[in-house]
Amino acid sequence: MIKRAISEELLDCCTEYPVITVFGPRQSGKTVLVLENFPDKPYYLLEDPDTRQAAEMDPRGFLGQMKEGAVLDEIQRVPALLSYIQGIVDKAQQPGMFILTGSHQPDLHKAISQSLAGRTALLTLLPFSLEELQQFQSEWDAYDLIVKGAFPRLHEKNLKPERFFNGYLQTYVERDVRALINLKDLNCFQHFLTLLAGRISQVINYTSLSNDTGVSATTIKNWISVLKASYVVFELPPFFENIRERVVKSPKLYFTDTGLAAFLLGIRTAEQAARDPLRGGLYENLIILEIMKYRLNQGRRPDLYFFRDTHGSEVDLLIREEGKLFPVEIKSSATFSKSFLKGIERFRGLTSNCRADGAVLYNGDQQFQVKDVHFFNLLKHHKLS
Repeated sequence: MIKRAISEELLDCCTEYPVITVFGPRQSGKTVLVLENFPDKPYYLLEDPDTRQAAEMDPRGFLGQMKEGAVLDEIQRVPALLSYIQGIVDKAQQPGMFILTGSHQPDLHKAISQSLAGRTALLTLLPFSLEELQQFQSEWDAYDLIVKGAFPRLHEKNLKPERFFNGYLQTYVERDVRALINLKDLNCFQHFLTLLAGRISQVINYTSLSNDTGVSATTIKNWISVLKASYVVFELPPFFENIRERVVKSPKLYFTDTGLAAFLLGIRTAEQAARDPLRGGLYENLIILEIMKYRLNQGRRPDLYFFRDTHGSEVDLLIREEGKLFPVEIKSSATFSKSFLKGIERFRGLTSNCRADGAVLYNGDQQFQVKDVHFFNLLKHHKLS
């Protein structure tokens, strides 16, 4: 069994907060994580019809049997429990009582902000990080990892990616989407998902997506909100603070697992991914996702951005650290080019908040430094904090 990198942060939180809430997509390993770290706590799955009915009919009585707390899995199924949990933990004043997990972000966040503000630590568990995947094999080819993705069950059971993602798409994505919105045309939504995968790492253009799918821009915004709520996609916000130039102020979009994006695009092998016109976007998604996982597993806010001005100058990733921005360019190429530095150099001249150093994360084998910018392959050589 793979030890999850977030475990240390989870246990530390239990010494400070009476409630710990673990968010994340379905099949990211939330249940296994909490059961491994809290084997002695009673466990209740609120997706089980009988358990959910008992919790809904008599929430006080349901929670009353948990004198020392419990693990409540998929708490978004019975959000009314949160108000009762508030009363219990306020009275007990005991850290680490309740461990909650949830997959639907907005409703759960809203309920927690109303009932458990200041009483719960919030963690996000995404599929396996590279550090965790290296417990299966020490080295990974970028394109093989793009196609296979990082969902735990896929690796632990050595499942075929195509079969896994076909089932995941139907069982989880479509079910969660139907639960959050009144979806009338599933085929149209599936077409939209494929179009979205084709726009990976691009600035979101609602009008273009609307024209290509035949639904309104408002509907497109709602659908993207639902996919974000179910942890299928995430947005990378633009950075434009204290920048006098005209800059792009719309976010870029990425998938929470590259394997799902590759499946939607019909990419089935690493060789196919390496030749695909979208390989640059998929590689960028893979690297940004890895950096995000590293920070989330430490219990930190991602604080990740990108920069692009109207002249076409761009920095793929900006990492905020202690008020300063660490610039990162991400290139799928295995060969060095001086042009990789242009975006970083341009950004340094626009703001005083940029650090003097930076990084180019490319797909080559060598490590070297040019003008205080470090070149290396994140999958082979370094962790980037």
